[in-house]
Amino acid sequence: MTRYLIRRFLWAIVLFIAVTIVTFVIFFIIPVDPARLAVGQRATPESVARARHFLGLDRPVPVPYAVFLKRLTWDHSLGRSFTNRQDVTHTILDAAPVTASIVAGGAVFWMLLALPIGIMSALRPRSLLDRGGMVFVLVGVSTPAFWIALILQYTIGFKWKLLPNAGYCDLIHPNAGTCGGPWPWFQHLVLPWMTFAFIFAAIYVRMIRANVMETLNEDYVRTARAKGAPERIVLFRHVLRNALLPIVTMLGMDIGLALGGAIFTESVFGLHGLGKLLVQSYETFDLPTIQGIVVFSTLCIIVFNLVVDLLYAWIDPRIRLA
Repeated sequence: MTRYLIRRFLWAIVLFIAVTIVTFVIFFIIPVDPARLAVGQRATPESVARARHFLGLDRPVPVPYAVFLKRLTWDHSLGRSFTNRQDVTHTILDAAPVTASIVAGGAVFWMLLALPIGIMSALRPRSLLDRGGMVFVLVGVSTPAFWIALILQYTIGFKWKLLPNAGYCDLIHPNAGTCGGPWPWFQHLVLPWMTFAFIFAAIYVRMIRANVMETLNEDYVRTARAKGAPERIVLFRHVLRNALLPIVTMLGMDIGLALGGAIFTESVFGLHGLGKLLVQSYETFDLPTIQGIVVFSTLCIIVFNLVVDLLYAWIDPRIRLA
């Protein structure tokens, strides 16, 4: 297990460095002048030259990249924004809890919805529940995320007034004059969670159903039943533990997709997370903020996938030997 952990950790470091190199190189090759963006369009040539020197644009790419990597690892700084001159790290850390709440809660919602539907559909193929689940899969896969968000916002939030249809409440430390606390936080995020659950659960229902049906026909399942093991033990100990292994890997990859989908969800529900911050930074060509969001999101995805790899190895010890 230790060797497997070391290999996965080293691979995560290599992947993170590769992503930082790509994002930093893009900073140099974009068809705009970052130095002029930093000081403003009306700046004098002398100010632009000083900004270019400060940003390291007048030196070979490896030199400023080394400075960037040193600042990132030792000072934990991603630079300063071109638009408001604020520390990008603090800006991202202020927005990250919103996106993290959406993605984490959405993952819990779609798994709680997909697991029972997928398992029951596999245990009772071609039943009414199975056919209904397949209709749910078809609708969920073919429906745009923003359209689902708007429908939920209009019906549940505006028409029925059951839940807040926009805004965000801090879970622990609200700012002065803003809402906060566990219950308001939960209420404001139910609709975004439902949006994610409707889309991703449709995909997971199909995967879980197929994996469970395939595992039910394995020899070790027949052997367990032949030995007289109760059906509950067969299902939970032999079927689900093996059928859900690909789902664990799939969950690790879908977290990255959920981070991308957060852009639309945050825009519809008025949530100021990383997606909304990325759109605003793109509109103003705030390159340090864009670069910081990419690096931070990549780090989160790598860490989560590392956790998923370790969980996968814990579920299936054979993976440690691969």
